[in-house]
Amino acid sequence: MRAHLGDQLVIEGPATGVARRDGEIVGLHHEDGTPPYDVRWSDTDEVTLVFPGPDAHVRPLRHGPVATVHGSRPPADEMVTASRAARPSGTNNPGDIGRRVAVERRRRGLSREETAGLARMSPDYLAYLEVRPADPTVATLIRLADALGTTVAALRGGGLDRPSGQGHALLHPELRDLDPEECRTLLSTHGVGRVSVSPSDGRPAVVPVNYDVVDGAIVFRTAPDSVAAAAAGREVAFEVDHVDDALSQGWSVLAVGPARAVTDPDAVRALTRNAHTRPWAGGERQMWVSIRPTSLTGRRITPAGL
Repeated sequence: MRAHLGDQLVIEGPATGVARRDGEIVGLHHEDGTPPYDVRWSDTDEVTLVFPGPDAHVRPLRHGPVATVHGSRPPADEMVTASRAARPSGTNNPGDIGRRVAVERRRRGLSREETAGLARMSPDYLAYLEVRPADPTVATLIRLADALGTTVAALRGGGLDRPSGQGHALLHPELRDLDPEECRTLLSTHGVGRVSVSPSDGRPAVVPVNYDVVDGAIVFRTAPDSVAAAAAGREVAFEVDHVDDALSQGWSVLAVGPARAVTDPDAVRALTRNAHTRPWAGGERQMWVSIRPTSLTGRRITPAGL
């Protein structure tokens, strides 16, 4: 099946020759004009990404003969809402559902073609789902879950409330050290970390805080009588990490250095004015603490060979 921009995509109804839905093809994803297409539907003016099924036909812009789709294609419900502009074919930014599908497929040693056959869908659609953000229908998820021996809830991330790290370990994991520059990059993109402190009662504690990185220093605000405030005036450890249960990989960064209370009024006002987030715990938290790392170390777990 091939189409050009401006051609009409027609979805037939149960009665032969009766159009159930039609729309203008406004975006192509392959230079040769093969599916999928971005289609602006005439009844809603909405643009969706369409993988045509066997009930679909292309009516050329000049109203030539109708071309019928042959071969195995996904049902008409395999349409994913997309932006009005066609996405570049090189984009590789999978959504959470697509990542979970890909992980479950690999764990069971299935190819895309095998999985698509079991789920009664197009391999092209499965490939799209695994590498780009998508919103498949419930019917599609049911077929995928059945093919992969899992549940729709699991593919949707129903276990997100569980503690991180309960997924399957990688078959061939690789643990590598991160250099200081990588550590600084990861540290600067995060928003919640854990600071290790020793309050006046002598009992060590680790508390989560919302933080920013300003001029190389880790800064967070807290209440003067809080556990986190005990970090000021001491050398402390500050840790931040990310665990990806869907892919069974992650990283962690540990910063060690002296902490101090920020007392200069101008510096306090600047930190408050430019803060990216407010403390999730709420309440009055006017004390700013700054940690200047003297040591930055980190580690990352990935599949071997990446």
